[in-house]
Amino acid sequence: MEIRPDNILIHEIIGLPVEIISSLNRSHVGIKGKVIDETMKMLIIDTNKGIKKIEKKVAVFLFQLPSGIKVKVDGKYLVGRPEDRLKKRIRYW
Repeated sequence: MEIRPDNILIHEIIGLPVEIISSLNRSHVGIKGKVIDETMKMLIIDTNKGIKKIEKKVAVFLFQLPSGIKVKVDGKYLVGRPEDRLKKRIRYW
């Protein structure tokens, strides 16, 4: 299944380009890079300035899909173990 804006939460986001467009921690705003890992509460992003760990629940992310479309996602919807989030979302769609 192709990643689209309406189904991004049920897909793997590792490997997608991302930018932080809003965060409670103002120093995180503007960070751009590629998602290289995901934990229950954090996204690990490879940037030009090194690897950054960003807490999901305090940020709004702008992901670029393989098709080139950009999708804004509130991090609170990403909180949880990636494998559990994927299973949970699939059941309710």
